[in-house]
Parts: sequence; C-alpha cells; structure tokens
Amino acid sequence: MGHAIRREDALVLAHYYAPDAVQASADFVGDSFALAQKAVASDKPVIVFCGVSFMGESAKILCPEKEVYLPVPSAHCAMAEMASEEEILHMRETVEDLAVVTYVNSSARLKALSDVIVTSSNAVKVVSLLKEKNIYFIPDKNLGHYVAAQLPEKKFYFGKGFCPIHNATSEKEVAVARAAHPEALLLVHPECPAAVCAQAAYVGSTAGIIAFAERSDAREFLIGTEEGTLYELSRRCPDKKFYPTRPGFVCADMKKITPEALERVFAGEGTPVEVAPELAQKAAHALRRMLELAQ
Repeated sequence: MGHAIRREDALVLAHYYAPDAVQASADFVGDSFALAQKAVASDKPVIVFCGVSFMGESAKILCPEKEVYLPVPSAHCAMAEMASEEEILHMRETVEDLAVVTYVNSSARLKALSDVIVTSSNAVKVVSLLKEKNIYFIPDKNLGHYVAAQLPEKKFYFGKGFCPIHNATSEKEVAVARAAHPEALLLVHPECPAAVCAQAAYVGSTAGIIAFAERSDAREFLIGTEEGTLYELSRRCPDKKFYPTRPGFVCADMKKITPEALERVFAGEGTPVEVAPELAQKAAHALRRMLELAQ
C-alpha cells in the first residue's frame, strides 16, 4: 500500500489508448516516446502513468529517483514478453556485427538484454544510426518489417511477436471500411500487417497519425489503430471525421485504467513500481541510448 499523494506533486501521463476520461484528466497525453521524454524532463517527485505495465517500468528505469505508480498494475501488454533470452543469446552467438533492437513495448527483462530500445515514432531513425549492419528486431515482427523496408542497407532478423489487436487488422476489414467511407484516407500503425500498411496513405505511430490528420486537407479518415486515439484526433480536428477500421479496435488492458483507478492512487491505495537494480541499470542503458540517438 502506498501513501496519499498530493495532486500538485504528481505528473499524470496518459497514453493515447487510455479511456477518454483518463486522457482528459492527464497533464500530458502522448505515445510511448513522448511520454518517456516527459517523465525524464519532469521535476515532480511522483509520476502516475496511465498505461500498461511496461510503460510504468520504463518510467521507473529512466527516473529511479521518482515514485512511479500505475493506476492498474495488472494491465499488461500481450506483446511485452514475446521473446526469450535463449533466442537473443542464440542470435548473438550466430550472427556477427549484430545489434539487438527492442521495441519499447517490452518487459524490463527484455530491455536489459538489448542494445537499444525504439518506439514506433523513432525506430527508423534510431536503427539507421546504428553502426551494426545486422539487426535483430524484437518483439514486434510487423514493426520490424516496416523498419526493414525503409533501411535496405541493413540486414534484418525478426522476432515472432506481435500486438494481437493490431495484427488482427486484415485487408478484408480495410475493404469493408473503405466501402462504407470511400472518401476517407487510411492511416495505420506499423504494428499492423504489411499488407494493410501497403494500402495506407500514412503509416506511423499514434502521434504521427494524429499529426498527419491535423495537417491534411482531407476531411475523413479511416484509423487503423486503437480507438482511444480518436479522442485526441477529434479534439484537435473537430471539423474532420474519423472512423476506426473495425468496430471494437480496442486494447482491453488499456481500458482497465479508469478515473476511479487513478483516484485510488492519489488516495494512497497504489503500490509504487519497482524494478530490480541490476535489471534497471542494464535496461536504462538501452533506453537512454534511444533518447540520445532519437534527439
């Protein structure tokens, strides 16, 4: 059990996939990269991270001097453990000049085994700056293939992981959505399969999708990512229309994070996020390398 927290002592961060009411009450809403930057830059002694467990772990790793809370510690990312130490060691032993590049949607354990972390916002830039020719990209195979297509000078090896929600997006689903909204531009997250990404007017992170829609002259958009993103899209572009590519494009774990759960943290019912020191030190190296390369 934690202790009561004064609101003025805390920075409340919310991911775009959190419920609308949670996003509305946060100090800052963003994607994983922007939220990591905000956590590091904050002078508040407490961070309340309205996201899944790997996000809270990452904030604690980058800010060990701060108290970090997750409103719902049991909210997890299904992809975060979709790689193993054995697989990583095998690749290091069999492939020379190799960098293990790990998507931020991963556990602290996987981050600690990595050379650098990336987000969907910065993966292409970070990997392009690595001196190693060979890249082992884990855990998300779809994001890995998206990055590889833009960096033909590198040789990629891919993990087997994926986001169950994004990976379920299909060409048929897109065709049905397009038939219903023929004037809409398709904007998708690179966690979607390559066949879906190939049809999109824009492929990028949640923050990138929002920025594209904001500056586009188009008036209607099909959104191929978690429907929580529609809140910020509608807030920034009230004169435009947004449609998810399918009904129920939802991460159930992110939706566990309610305003009531957030209030329980401030009432002292939260448990601070902890990461074992040795694990945190190794993971911090990979995370900070990302922040340096992605500036």
